[in-house]
Amino acid sequence: MNSTEDILSVQNLTKSFKDFSLQSVSFNLPRGYVMGFIGPNGSGKTTTLKLIMNLLHKDSGEIKVFGLDHQKHALELKERLGFVFDENHFYDDLTIQDMSRIVASFYKNWQPKTFAGYLKDFNLNPKQKIKQLSKGMKMKFSLAVALSHQAELLIMDEPTAGLDPLVRYELLEILTNLIQDERKSVFFSTHLTSDLDKIADYVTFLHKGRVVLSSPKDDILDNYGVIKGARELLTNELKGLFIGLKTNPYGFEGLVRDKRSLPQSFKEQVVLEKPTLEDVMLYTVRGVSAC
Repeated sequence: MNSTEDILSVQNLTKSFKDFSLQSVSFNLPRGYVMGFIGPNGSGKTTTLKLIMNLLHKDSGEIKVFGLDHQKHALELKERLGFVFDENHFYDDLTIQDMSRIVASFYKNWQPKTFAGYLKDFNLNPKQKIKQLSKGMKMKFSLAVALSHQAELLIMDEPTAGLDPLVRYELLEILTNLIQDERKSVFFSTHLTSDLDKIADYVTFLHKGRVVLSSPKDDILDNYGVIKGARELLTNELKGLFIGLKTNPYGFEGLVRDKRSLPQSFKEQVVLEKPTLEDVMLYTVRGVSAC
């Protein structure tokens, strides 16, 4: 890392509702990197994002952005944050040009030339109405807006959901180019973990309001392992090493947190594969099952 500075720090964050609670959520995103924020629906991802963005009030804990308290310095931080959501929050009957003029009035550092450059790069017609844009084009417009006021931290909520593979690829390419500027970071909440396989440096996995893991992506994929083998190889002791395990009358398939902890004699009799982030999430959520 070129810098140990955390652009986003969340410590012991809690928020309780009638039927759900966020419990001591902690993670850190260093400047210049992409963090993937994953978890099944209902895990608390959206609640965490709303707390970071001051749309909800936390019960306890600490959120710092650029080292500043996110509530005490809310107005200052707004200038340095960019938001891209799955849903469109613009006026449908306005043109891109007219909508951008409204948005520009909220930011001291709005850069008209930068915005015009992104419209050109993204093939967006400034005279086109918002309601005429496809979902992918709306996402690109949101991204152009977020990047045209010198945002240093881009917070994205399901930005690639519902997009065709080509548009998803284009957006991921844009983000990859963005973080070549090592002063910028991206916090990317999604359930499409294959996108994070491509661009994430760090991954934070939330399940039932708790952080399951928060680590460099490469460490996760190097340490975890998917194991496949004959059912008779599984002893009760070995079963205890699995985070998630599926068995049937003939064999088993499961996920371990540390493949190096497995006995060598066992590893020689099974198939050991490198997991994807989806494997890590699905096996953790499903746990142990048998058929």
